[in-house]
Amino acid sequence: MHATMRDRFTSRSHAAARFVAQRGLLKPVVWSVTSVTVLGRERLANVEDTYVVVANHSSHLDTPLIMGALPRRLARYLAVGAAADYFFDVWQRRGLTALFFNAFPVDRSGANTRGVSAKALLNRGVPLLIFPEGTRSRDGSLGTFKPGVAALASSAEVPVLPVAVIGAHEAHPRGSNWPKPGRLPVGVVFGEPLTAHPGESRSDFTERIRSAIVALAEEHSDHILGANTTSRRVLEGDRS
Repeated sequence: MHATMRDRFTSRSHAAARFVAQRGLLKPVVWSVTSVTVLGRERLANVEDTYVVVANHSSHLDTPLIMGALPRRLARYLAVGAAADYFFDVWQRRGLTALFFNAFPVDRSGANTRGVSAKALLNRGVPLLIFPEGTRSRDGSLGTFKPGVAALASSAEVPVLPVAVIGAHEAHPRGSNWPKPGRLPVGVVFGEPLTAHPGESRSDFTERIRSAIVALAEEHSDHILGANTTSRRVLEGDRS
C-alpha cells in the first residue's frame, strides 16, 4: 500500500474493522449456509499488493465468497466495484457495503463512476474486485465482458486475477432473499494471474480473461458440484 492520503480505502483502522466484519461475521454465515470449495490459492503466492480480481457474476454470494477465499494479505484493502444505483442510493446500504466490502460506486454501464474512480484507486495501490458483465446474470450463464477492466489493468500495469465462481447462482439466484436450504455446493477457483501482452488490444485481453474464467469453470465444475450439474450447464452457456 503506497498511498499517502489515508481514507477508508487505505486506512489501517478501517481495514481492521473490515477484517472483523468480513472474517468474523460475514464469512462464517456464508460458509454455514453453503458448502464451499476453494481451489487455486497457490497461484496467488507471487501476487503483490495491487491487482484486479475479475470474476463472473450471478449471485449476491459472489463477492463474500471471493473475499472470504482470498488470503488475508490480499483481501485486506480490496475494494469492490458496486452498482451505484443500488448500493449507493440509500445511506444504509452505502454504509454496509463500505464496511463489509470497501466498495466504490460504478455505473451499471461500467463507463463512469461517481466519486472515487477505479483508476485512482489502483494508482494509490488499492486492489480491486470488478465484475465486467456489469450486472448479475439472470440464469447463471456467462455474459459479455465490458473491455474497461482490461484497459484499466493494462494502463495501470497490474495483473488480472481471473476467478470462476461456481454454483452461486443455483445456491442464491437473482431475486432470492436468502440462499437455498441444504448447504448447496459452491466453489471459488483462482486462475493464473494475467497481464496484457505488448501491443495486445483491450478487446483481445478482455477475451483472454473471459476465456480463462470459462476454462476454470469447465475444469472444476464437476468436482465442486458433484451431482448438482445444473449450475455447470448454465455457467458454460454463452450470452455474449
